[in-house]
Amino acid sequence: MTAATLLAPVLPMASGNGFTPPGPRDFELPPIFGDVTKPMVLIVLSTVLIFAVTYAMARKAAVVPGRLQFAGEFAYGAVRNSIARDNIGSEHFVKFVPYLFSLFAFVLVNNYFGLIPLLQFPSFSRAGMAYGLAALTWLLYNGVGIWKHGFLGYLKHTCIPAGVSGIMLLLIVPLEFFSNILVRPVTLALRLFANMFAGHLLLILFALGGEYLLFEASSSVMNIFGGVMSFVMFFGISTLELLVMFLQAYVFTLLTAMYVGGALADEH
Repeated sequence: MTAATLLAPVLPMASGNGFTPPGPRDFELPPIFGDVTKPMVLIVLSTVLIFAVTYAMARKAAVVPGRLQFAGEFAYGAVRNSIARDNIGSEHFVKFVPYLFSLFAFVLVNNYFGLIPLLQFPSFSRAGMAYGLAALTWLLYNGVGIWKHGFLGYLKHTCIPAGVSGIMLLLIVPLEFFSNILVRPVTLALRLFANMFAGHLLLILFALGGEYLLFEASSSVMNIFGGVMSFVMFFGISTLELLVMFLQAYVFTLLTAMYVGGALADEH
C-alpha cells in the first residue's frame, strides 16, 4: 500500500454497467500496512497537529497576545468558562478543563479531516472510533462520581431521584440505571458517528453522482443539468458540514461536562 493510497479520497467506483451508489462498504478502508488503516493514521496525525498548534500558541506567551496566542486563549476560555465552569461548577471545574479542551480539539480536528482535500475522511465516521472516545467519558464521569460519593453512594445518587420513594422505586431505579449508566455512552457515540457517517456519505454521493452524469452517462440535457446540480449540492453540503462538524465537537464536549457535573452534584 502506497502513500498515494493513504491520501486518496474515499469515493466508490462507477461500474461499467452503470452508476454504483455509495454505501457503508466505502467506509471499510483496506490496511495501509499490516493492520494499520487510514482512520488510525488520521487519529495519530490529529494528536500531532493539536500538540504542534497548541505549543506554538503558548510558546511565546505575552501579556499582550499576538494573533495566534489570542486565538488559543479564546478557544481555551470558551471551553473553560462556557462548558466546564457552567456545567461542572466553580468548585471542581478547573481540574477537568485540560481534558475537555483536549477532547473538543480532538473531535473537531478529526471531524474536519473529512473536508480537507486528499485526506477526505472524518475519523469518527467509523463507529469504533466514536465508541472508544465515548468509553473514556463513561469512565471519567462514573469514576469521579464514585470518588465523590463512594460506590454505593454513587449508585444511590444516580439511580434514585430525590423525592421518589415507595413502590415507585421498583420502576424508577431500573430506568435510571439503564438511562444514566448504560445508555449514555451509546447515545453519546451514536450522535457523533451518525452525523459524521451521514454527512460524508452525502458528499460521496453527490461527488460521484455529478462525475458520472457529466463524464460517463449519455450527454443529454437532463444528465448535464443533473451533474451540475450534483456538484452544486456537493459544495453546499460541504459548507453545511463545516457547521455540523463544529457543533458535534461542541455537543460531545458539552455533554461530557454535563455528565461530570451531574456525577459530582450533591443531589440527583
